[in-house]
This record gives sequence, C-alpha cells and structure tokens, in this order.
Amino acid sequence: MAGMTSNRPYLIRALYEWIVDNNQTPHLLVDASGDQVVVPQQFVKEGRIVLNIGPNAVRGLEMSNDLIVFGARFGGMSMEVLVPPSAVLGIYAQENGRGMLFPQDDPETDEADEEPEPPTPGGGRRPKLTLVK
Repeated sequence: MAGMTSNRPYLIRALYEWIVDNNQTPHLLVDASGDQVVVPQQFVKEGRIVLNIGPNAVRGLEMSNDLIVFGARFGGMSMEVLVPPSAVLGIYAQENGRGMLFPQDDPETDEADEEPEPPTPGGGRRPKLTLVK
C-alpha cells in the first residue's frame, strides 16, 4: 500500500456524518501545537483543545483532505478556525463519547501503522493481483 495518503481525513468526515445523523454533537480533540493550527489559544489546555463542530455551533464547515476550516464564536468573538487533519487526535459525540481517537504522531501517510505481511506457508511471498490486459 505504499504511496497511499492518510486515511484520517476520510475517517473524520465519515464519523462526523455518523455522529450528526444520530442527532449527537460532534467534537474534535485537537493538538493545538501543530503547524497550521489556528484556534483560540485562551481555550488551549495542556496543548490540546476540544472544538464543537456541530452544525449549530459552526458556520461554513469545510473538511478537505488538507484542512478543516470553519467559523465559530469563542467568548463572544467570531474567529476562523483552521485545523489540518493530522492535528486531530479524535472525533467523538459529546453526549455519549462514542467516536474514534487517532495516534498523536501521524505521518503524512499511514504506512508506519501497517503491519508487515505475515509469511505464507512454504516461505513464499503472498499472492498479489496483477493487471491483465
């Protein structure tokens, strides 16, 4: 699977939709110390911040593979929030805590998380699909 992009942005979008479809409030746990992270620093605790990204709490929510962007109010002040998916440590429903946590040290790809292929009987390599023209 070499060369594949991170699955984190896809999982974030899928879990967001699942949480909202179940009438729950999606929250992001974010590593606020990461590059490109723009969040209200007065609400950061121990380098992390929890952000309510529910449809009633934010405006203009865009979740691309490179950046999560939305506008929100913090202490009465409007602010544009920017969070790269690699800085998202988890997404969960506020009401019941159901969701997913991600490893903190996410490389650009998930190759580091892959397990090596188990050996096949007889010591040979695992069979692979090949393109037939």
